Amino acid sequence: MHDPEGVRLQKLLAAAGFGSRRACEKLIEDGRVQVDGQVVREQGVRVDPARQVVHVDGDRVVVDSDKVYLAFNKPAGVVSTMQDDEGRPCLADYVGHLSQRLFHVGRLDFDTEGLLLLTNDGELAHRLQHPAYGVPKTYVAQVHGVVGRDVGRRLRDGVELEDGPAKVDSFKLVDSLPGHSIVEVVLHEGRKHIVRRMLDQVGFPVEMLARTQVGPVQLGELRPGRYRALAAEEVAQLYRAAGL
Repeated sequence: MHDPEGVRLQKLLAAAGFGSRRACEKLIEDGRVQVDGQVVREQGVRVDPARQVVHVDGDRVVVDSDKVYLAFNKPAGVVSTMQDDEGRPCLADYVGHLSQRLFHVGRLDFDTEGLLLLTNDGELAHRLQHPAYGVPKTYVAQVHGVVGRDVGRRLRDGVELEDGPAKVDSFKLVDSLPGHSIVEVVLHEGRKHIVRRMLDQVGFPVEMLARTQVGPVQLGELRPGRYRALAAEEVAQLYRAAGL
């Protein structure tokens, strides 16, 4: 695993936020660090951060400084692509100035706002979108009408759509307004317009829709049109969710 042309492992760990060089050396001494699946206990091991995989306590660590992981709050009326032939606002209008070529993890409808993950880590992006890994996504919707108690059960049991059955992982009534309701929906499906179609199928057309969470990453107080770098722990949890 030692790459003579690489970077010292403790230096990479320190840069990744695991404390001082001495603290990182202690992690190595205690057998808590793996490189390419092998436990490293020797000091002075050098690794190639662009090629080799590092884990600490079983969680994958991003040691490649060229990797970018962003949470973006997509406004409604923005296309989830880096360019649009029709000239509509798109992701490049917000992150196009960054030097890295970024992938968007999944899409949000033109009229849907909220959390979109952006990264140049193609392997992670692919895994997070693959239905086999079932990464949950949380949405908050304002719907027309007053939601009854049976709606959650119907959606958890599953409804029939034109492209097959679909069901939510969880459903919660957040608030009731005169003639409207605010609901929270969690599901791991990624079919087009899936939340809107499911709610419409049970008689509650969506008026506004926002995605608030993808796996462990929450939108929080991030304002529309803004982005932030993911914390190391968030990236580690995404790797875990993706089976990497």
